[in-house]
Amino acid sequence: MKSLLLPIIVLCTMAVSAQNLPFTYKESVEDFANPERGFYLPFTTSTEHFVPLDTNALLTFQQRPQQAKSATYAFRGSLIYRSYVLGRFKTTALDADFLRLLQQDFDAVRVAGLKMILRFSYIDETHTGNCPDEYKICPPYGDAPKAVVLQHIAQLKPVLQRNADVMAVLQMGMIGIWGENYYTDYFGDASTNGLRYVPDSSWQARNQVLQALLDALPKDRMVQVRTPQLKQRFVYGPHAPVESKPLSKKEGFTETDKARIGFHNDCFLASADDYGTFYDYGHSLSKRQPANEVLRHYFEQDSRYTVVGGETCDDAFSPQNDCGGAEKAMAAMHYSYLNAAYNNAVNNDWESGGCLEVIRSSLGYRFVLLSTDLPDTVTPRGRVNVKMTIQNKGYASPYNRRPLQLVLRHQVTKTITILPLQADIRQWFPGTIVCQETLVLPAGMQSGRYEVLLNLPDAYASLSHRPTYSIRLANEDMWEPETGYNKLHGILTVQP
Repeated sequence: MKSLLLPIIVLCTMAVSAQNLPFTYKESVEDFANPERGFYLPFTTSTEHFVPLDTNALLTFQQRPQQAKSATYAFRGSLIYRSYVLGRFKTTALDADFLRLLQQDFDAVRVAGLKMILRFSYIDETHTGNCPDEYKICPPYGDAPKAVVLQHIAQLKPVLQRNADVMAVLQMGMIGIWGENYYTDYFGDASTNGLRYVPDSSWQARNQVLQALLDALPKDRMVQVRTPQLKQRFVYGPHAPVESKPLSKKEGFTETDKARIGFHNDCFLASADDYGTFYDYGHSLSKRQPANEVLRHYFEQDSRYTVVGGETCDDAFSPQNDCGGAEKAMAAMHYSYLNAAYNNAVNNDWESGGCLEVIRSSLGYRFVLLSTDLPDTVTPRGRVNVKMTIQNKGYASPYNRRPLQLVLRHQVTKTITILPLQADIRQWFPGTIVCQETLVLPAGMQSGRYEVLLNLPDAYASLSHRPTYSIRLANEDMWEPETGYNKLHGILTVQP
């Protein structure tokens, strides 16, 4: 049936029609998948032994609960982590065959109704030897020089632009072992094997790589960095202090470069400073030194407006691995996703401790509709006053923009009329949200009774019609899996 897209005439008006009827809703405790949040499964491949993503396996992942081999818990997921180790191309350009395989992977993810957390690196192995590093990870590390990295990003740009619809987020990667920007041959070795700080020239080189990645993506997609200091030194320069200012509310979600840089912590809760995540790695005039408390505070404030995820990596640090500490940390740092396959020595503790269920449902956003005020009768060109009270019981708000639509469906003809709401759900932070707007019906709208529904589809036209990419509210008897709509259980009569 024909779909009518109508403009909003008033935002957040305080007027509510006398004909409006209040509705209340019951919260659901069900574990279900929602786009761009939750536990993920990782899929790593290398250019030496490339293993393509399997569409059927991804469809299974999307359609039923999953449980990693080392896990004691199951989950419903919408995200996969895809890592490409570009070892074969450390000194040469990417070839057409690899770019073709990369596109095939994107196609498989799209068919399966999932999204990617994406990272490129050049080495994911370490070797030991007689070196000063406390973990005996010794150079040479095996990453690629800046010229090669920038060449590869330029080659990847058309593929990333073409497939941004199924990318949840891109991780900076590229530099150092695992793409974690630490053990590196070319970008400043801050470990005890090297200078023990990152010189200004190396910060500038890292900034060039990050800028190239930001430029390779559409403005509506973010890049995650491994440590908060990587963002500080990009935004404020190589000498930026650890006390640098985080994003403000005014700057958040503006799609400027500084607003598009989030964080991935790949050693969440592993030690007092998460294995150096919250550490000052110095510059040409300042040596490396601890900065745990200051950088954690920066991370907590900045992450309100960006995307945060990662994985646990060590179960030895008990003060933070208990349920209370883990839940508090995830809420303070606005976690949207975590690895379900590593390190389950930590994750399984949450299951045995009784908090895994809460963590599983709270990663990212979880919208519970508490009540609505909806009209029961209106005429064509009449005003539709809508008030919704929602509680976000998750740790974060959505980090990628998406529409919010009131949908009217004729009970007889099934004709759909879409009334766009102006609210930005990226601003629906944890807590209670009151959304109140006034819309207007088209002059030629067919008379009759209409079901009232809410739709939060993907922002990309390629995915906006697919229910698996729409947000489901955490309420009972509301979700329509065949359409991706949330039923508000109101009936609107349009009079002749």
